[in-house]
This record gives sequence, structure tokens and C-alpha cells, in this order.
Amino acid sequence: MGTSTRRKGREFDVALWLARHPGAVLLPGSVSASVMQLGATTTASIAGGAAAGLLAWYRGHPDSFDTVAAPRFRAWWRRWASKRYTGIFWRDTLLACDLVRENRKTQELYVPRIVKIRSFTPSIDTLWVRLVPGQSAKAWIDKTEELADALKVERVSVEKVRPQIIALVVQRTESFTEVIDAPDMPTDAELVDLTALCVGETEYGDDFTLGVQGQHVLDAGATGSGKNSLGWSLLRQMAPMIREGSVRVWGADPKEIELAPGKDAFYRYAADEESIHEMVSEYHEDLRDTKAKLKAAGLRKFTPSPETPFNLLLADELGAIVGFGDMTYRKDYRSWFPVIGTQGRATGHGLLGMVQEPNKDTVPFRDLFTTRLCLRVTAAQHVDMALGDDARLRGALADEIPNDPATAGIGYVVRQRSRTPMRIRLSYVDDAEIEEFVRYVTGGPSLRVVAA
Repeated sequence: MGTSTRRKGREFDVALWLARHPGAVLLPGSVSASVMQLGATTTASIAGGAAAGLLAWYRGHPDSFDTVAAPRFRAWWRRWASKRYTGIFWRDTLLACDLVRENRKTQELYVPRIVKIRSFTPSIDTLWVRLVPGQSAKAWIDKTEELADALKVERVSVEKVRPQIIALVVQRTESFTEVIDAPDMPTDAELVDLTALCVGETEYGDDFTLGVQGQHVLDAGATGSGKNSLGWSLLRQMAPMIREGSVRVWGADPKEIELAPGKDAFYRYAADEESIHEMVSEYHEDLRDTKAKLKAAGLRKFTPSPETPFNLLLADELGAIVGFGDMTYRKDYRSWFPVIGTQGRATGHGLLGMVQEPNKDTVPFRDLFTTRLCLRVTAAQHVDMALGDDARLRGALADEIPNDPATAGIGYVVRQRSRTPMRIRLSYVDDAEIEEFVRYVTGGPSLRVVAA
């Protein structure tokens, strides 16, 4: 069958649009039918009652309204009342970014259309877009910076949903304008889930959780980016298990500053080069001993308990430990850490490393970290080093986070399933909350411990 040089009739485009958006017909039709059947006064009364009910909901129960209703109203407004995502404006945006295709015979433009919009927070829109034949998600990934400029937004990232459907995550404004409070300490060890510890918030307003059991975490960021908030937030969430001995924390602190306030709550703490080397050696031996015990007992699954504790090696300035210093020590570390990274999951030995420059020379085994965060960094290439190839191209603009104390704790993490960067902010744990953690773990009184 040949290809015609004539365009499709506009009336069919209109009919197709109405079929895709039945509300454009049903809503006016329903109002007209109500006026005809019930009268204008009754119809106005019904509309007024609905508006009054929504206002009462808005004023009386903000939590449920902001969770259920607000995202839907916000998405409708941005889809139909704002210029950014509608008709000719959306078409012109994609034209400017070279994201449309043209029929060579009819010169008809094929414009990727928006399937739906969700606005989970005032600062974040998610657009599901149907691609035109011949396009790929990569074509959009390569144009994220141009899209952000054309839409006049802070950032755009791209996620492939299914064949021919992508999701654009559009950050309109700064998502994090307030400091995230430190997580409360659970009252009992049974309330602690080592696979999902709350350490901050995501750009969607949800809790940001990380696992330490079965995972190794790399926390990359420049000086002042808020890296150590992650460690202290995790420790507060694990406090009851640390107190009872089900979790043992091994702290390596080359600067003798960041972890020192909590050393009384640690199982082991080391600061100078020699003692850190000795402690990591002991940690490596503990892993080997645990592996032998599990094998002898015929156990394949590790369960934390005071008899078989989960061990977490918390290494501040991992680059200074592994990448610099005595050559003999460095050789040992480059032998021990890969063993921890590959075998620690089975034996209950985890690793949380913090580093300023996440390059291969500094941390040669960085690919063994199963979860990686990137806070503010000083170079664009550090983003891909921390989060993986093309992470910055896909929207992780960690090098563009301002060097300002107000941005401490803001960064990116790659989602496990979609591999799309997501913006997060870590909780801030101040000195008083660190002291509270230490008092609780060492058996002293705790004033702010609440149930999870």
C-alpha cells in the first residue's frame, strides 16, 4: 500500500482529541443537563455545596487533602490552565528542542503528546509522554538541559516507563527549602528495620529510606555538603539494636572530628592511621570467622541478634584511608575491602563509606557499593563517578548545587528499578541529638525517644 501525500482531516484530529479527553465534553454536558433538569438555582447550590465541602476538607484535615486532593487539582491546573504543557506551547517547546518528527511527504509534524500529568508536590511535575515512532528515550535524555531551559524550570530528568512511553520529572523550583529534622529513635529493637531506615526526604515529599543490612553505601560529597548527616541519621534509627548489641558499629575517623562525639556508643573506634589499619583488619577477620560459623551451622541466611550481631563499618573520609597514607596499609585495604564488599551481605557485615572525590584512584572498589549517594560535588565528572555512567546527563546535577550552608544534605540517589536519579535531602542531626543518641545507647536517660 502506498503512502498518500494528503494530510489527515482536522475533524478527525478533533474527534480523536475529544475521545482522549472525555471530560471536555462530559463536564459542560453535565452542567447543561443539570440546568435543564434541575434549574440554575439547584445546580448552583450543588456546585456551591461541593466547593464548601472541599474548603472544609482543605481547612479541617490538611494532611489528607494535601496527599489526596491537592496533587490532582494541581495537575489539572498545570495541564489545562498553564501554558507550559498545552497545545501550541508544548509543540513549540519540542520544536525548539528538536524532539518532533516530520512526515517527508506531507510535511505534517508528529508531536509527542502528554498522556497524563501528576504533581506530587508544588515543585515537582511528572509528565508521561508518548513518543512518536522512530524516537527513543535516549533522544530525550540528550536534550534534558535544552528542555529545562525551554520550559523555564530548574531541572528535567527522563525515565523510561514502557515501550514508547517516558516520564519527564520536571523540577519547577527548589524542592527543599527547610532543614529536615533528625529521625526519632524507636523505642524498641523490634521496631527497627535494617533494610529501610529513614534518613531524610525525597523530592516527592516521601520518606527517604536506606538499607544497611545486605547493602554497602557510598556517600560522596564535597566539604560542607552534609555527608555525615547520613551516618548519624542511620545510627539514630538503629539505636535500640545498638543498645542491645544486635548491631555493632565500627568507626574509622581519620580527622578525629566527625565520629568522635559518638565513639562511646561504638563497638570499636579508631582515629590514627595505625589503629584504623588494625581495626579494619579485625573487621575483616570477624567476617571470615562469621562465615566459617555460618557454614558449620548450615545456615544460609543471616539474622541479627545479640549472639550474631550485624556489623557496620562506618568510614569517614574513605579516600584518606584507602587512597593515601602508608603503602603497606593501602595494599591491605585494597585486598580487604573487596572481600567485605563481595561477601559481607551473607555474613552481616556492611560498609558505609564517605568520600570527597569518588574516583577510581581514591576508591578503586567503588563499584562494589550497592547504594550510592551524591551530594554537592565540585566537578561534573564526580557525579558519574559516584552514581554511574550518564547519571548527570539523566538529571543528577549535583555539581550545580550551590556551595551554601542552606543546601547541606541535598543530593541525588539513583532509583533501584528505573535507574533514574532522584533528588533527596538528608536529615540534619545536631550535636545535642548526637549526645542524646550516645546517652540512650550507653544506658543513660533519653528525653525524646518516641515510637517509630
